[in-house]
Amino acid sequence: MPRPAKGDGPGFTPIFDGKSLSGWRGDPTYWRVEDGMIVGEVTPDTLLRSNTFLIWNGGQVEDFELKLDYRITAQGNSGVNYRSKVVKDETTPTNRFALSGLQFDIDGQNLFTAMVYEERGRSFIARRGQFARTTTEPSQVVGAIGEPGFLKTLIRPDWNEVHIIAKGPALYHLLNGQLMAAAMDESKGRRRSGEIGMQVHVGPPMKVEYRNIRLKRL
Repeated sequence: MPRPAKGDGPGFTPIFDGKSLSGWRGDPTYWRVEDGMIVGEVTPDTLLRSNTFLIWNGGQVEDFELKLDYRITAQGNSGVNYRSKVVKDETTPTNRFALSGLQFDIDGQNLFTAMVYEERGRSFIARRGQFARTTTEPSQVVGAIGEPGFLKTLIRPDWNEVHIIAKGPALYHLLNGQLMAAAMDESKGRRRSGEIGMQVHVGPPMKVEYRNIRLKRL
């Protein structure tokens, strides 16, 4: 299991300039830059029928570490997708930014925050506190990282620090320096590389903010 370390170490590169959405693509109805942050917002006038994403234009990423900070409103639902692909959205044909793939789940109620999820796929692979292995559905829990209730107390009400490590089949989700969920994704059809993106989710009005987005390819 990875150990928390102070600072980024060598090899991390910012992929958000803090000023614009240059290098990213998404629906401007939902995404903007404000005060050095990427803001995803759904209003009463822009409610979604299906999830949409802001996607990094850096191409396919296989093994990597990704770090960023986020903050989300109480009714918000979001997530950081990786090893994902753009898919056709049958529910909202005008949505050109639908993704299918792995996700660091995030929600304002912290019911699912930091879990290993697969958008438009296998759903939950490893829940908070679990070390899971998946060869066929559903995944098998093979170990415990910590007590889920205690891990939930480590999620802050304001800004939180995400750290995703994906190397081969190994997936690690850390939050505020603490490992929260992990999985060995050994399924036959698993995607080994893909795109990175952030989500705004169907549901009530919400707002999520991201900053300090850094990537290290492994």
